Amino acid sequence: MAEHDHQEGSGDGSYKWAALFVVVIGTFMVMLDSSIVNIAIPKMMNVFGSDLETVKWILTGYTLTMGAVVPITGFLSDTFGVKKLFIFALGFFTLGSFLCGFAWSANTMIVFRVIQALGGGAIMPVGMSYIMQIFPVNERGRALGFWGIASMSAPAIGPTLGGYIIQYMDWRFIFYVNVPIGVFGVIFASILLRETSLKPYKGNFDYIGFFSSIAGIVSLLYVLGEGSTIDWGNLKFPLLLAFGCFSLLIFVVNELMHPDPLLELRVFKIYNFTLSQFITGVTTLAMMGGIYILPLFLQSIRGYTAMETGLILFPSAIASGLMMPISGALFDKFGAKVVTVPGLILVALATYEMSRFNMDTTRTTVTLVATLRGVGLGFSMMPVNTAAMNSVPRHLFGKATALSTTVRSIMGAVAITFMTTIISNQSSYNYARLSEQITPFNHTSSNIVKALQGILMKSGLSQGVSQGYAYSTLGKMLYAQAYLDAMNYAIAVTVPAVFVAVFLVLLMKNSNKAKNLEPDKNLAKGEGLHGTEARAATVME
Repeated sequence: MAEHDHQEGSGDGSYKWAALFVVVIGTFMVMLDSSIVNIAIPKMMNVFGSDLETVKWILTGYTLTMGAVVPITGFLSDTFGVKKLFIFALGFFTLGSFLCGFAWSANTMIVFRVIQALGGGAIMPVGMSYIMQIFPVNERGRALGFWGIASMSAPAIGPTLGGYIIQYMDWRFIFYVNVPIGVFGVIFASILLRETSLKPYKGNFDYIGFFSSIAGIVSLLYVLGEGSTIDWGNLKFPLLLAFGCFSLLIFVVNELMHPDPLLELRVFKIYNFTLSQFITGVTTLAMMGGIYILPLFLQSIRGYTAMETGLILFPSAIASGLMMPISGALFDKFGAKVVTVPGLILVALATYEMSRFNMDTTRTTVTLVATLRGVGLGFSMMPVNTAAMNSVPRHLFGKATALSTTVRSIMGAVAITFMTTIISNQSSYNYARLSEQITPFNHTSSNIVKALQGILMKSGLSQGVSQGYAYSTLGKMLYAQAYLDAMNYAIAVTVPAVFVAVFLVLLMKNSNKAKNLEPDKNLAKGEGLHGTEARAATVME
């Protein structure tokens, strides 16, 4: 135990930061990959000669596998050690990336993406759990801030890098780019990382929890992943939704009764941890406005290429990344509320400005507003997570990070579905409302049609044909406007969500610094706590 104390206490300075560097490499690769592949979907459809339904599984298969892997990471890191699991996950992800680059059909690509996700799903929760274990409480904010650079900047760098690779290089480099980084990551991890303490495996693996969590999470993520395209008339979707909810119900009951559960749901008894899950859920919804809708606006409505869109949004990613360590250092000094509340208010103001974008908004304005939003997100994302994890007893770090990652992936899927449903319904409603006004009695629409008809007739079309084209052109213009208004509406809806998050942050308890520094000294006592009563007692504390 003494040796363990030396390893996991405050650690020597250079070792801690070197280990953090290795974890950041792994996290950056996974986050980059999840955004870079989206850009290559049209290219893959051409190369493999397949339809969108099949190619969509290249993305869906990856998401579902990651969702299924996360719940078991807590058990695996406790049983085999964080170092072994991290190296295995990074190695598997790198192997999957290498195979994806070789894929010769859409089906093989789907299989190789699943292999990639088996590693990718474990990297983030294991990495975060490891950081929590090697850094003392008063440095965790800064450490998780640096870790946050990878998770915030990678999704924005992805489209720019992906666009560049597809335009100027072979698209397969989208996957090959991970291989040398992954190999270096595995070598560094083998040399630099130290093994954490292990819990002896008593042969009581939570099989019911394992299978019910996979069934529940995969079913829900599959249905939610369909977004607004869900056809509820198709029996598959209601059945999968019911099966997913039923599986999760079995999972919850089983976890609360099992002596050594897969996900420690009793962690939800910790006030700050539970509150932070709600805050993260609400903030995820607000984030989707920037991550999901803004690229859609720039590409579908304004007609920018993927690479141009990436360049417009790139400064916002840099701003988020730079603010992460600063917000972490401020958190270590002043606590979560002082840092998070101003950050969220900045996010709300920038989001409101975003909801007013139109066809005439300049590139500079879009970049400026997105960058302000990035600064706000950089300040508000990490402190809440750090405060939550600081309130968790040390021996539950693995289970707690697995639990919060699971909640986050489900909330991300819910947020995208919510957004696409709002945009779809609102654009149909807006289009119906706008098209009602195109009548012979509306002078504005009549004048536009006449002007368009005149232009078309000059180019040699007959009166009847040019009139038809004029009306269809006007219809397209109206649909673009209806779609733009729907996007603005969806973004505006997230503004009140940010203020809900501000209210929840104010409800968080300030952590007592002196008390929180205890785990380093009391490690032996904490690690010895096993069994339901001991765990529940610690959680209640």
